[in-house]
Amino acid sequence: MNDFTELANETGRMLQAKGLLLAAAESCTGGGVACAITDVAGSSNWFECGFVTYSNASKTELLDVPAALIAQHGTVSEEIAAAMAEGALTNSNAHVTLSTTGIAGPGGAVPGKPVGTVCFGWTDGHRTHTERLVFAGDRQAIRRQTVEHALRGLIRFLDHA
Repeated sequence: MNDFTELANETGRMLQAKGLLLAAAESCTGGGVACAITDVAGSSNWFECGFVTYSNASKTELLDVPAALIAQHGTVSEEIAAAMAEGALTNSNAHVTLSTTGIAGPGGAVPGKPVGTVCFGWTDGHRTHTERLVFAGDRQAIRRQTVEHALRGLIRFLDHA
């Protein structure tokens, strides 16, 4: 996922200009967002940490996502994306966070949530924004699109801060 250099650089410039630290809470991207960010020299000035919470148990244990919320909405939902982003904020020194949770495939689809369904969250502690998209392609294509959208969404989120 080294093709995100300019996007990660832009993210870093915005975060540094605002004096903010970022944390990422990832599931379906498996650390892809953190990888794209840390490919940028100097990212330690604006990237706090990443949580790769692939299992439901890790979402609950590391990000304080209530198990009851997962049971109610399913792991791939805007509610869980919001809770992951908020949990990353609570459990780090970051000022802003992003989250990804989705079905990268090829299996895992459930009724109403086909392969490619991804939910995103962004928060700064005062406001939380979520989105749900469905991407096309194989597992790697879905993960690439997810990383790109997470970073682009963060830039939009910061633009409206």
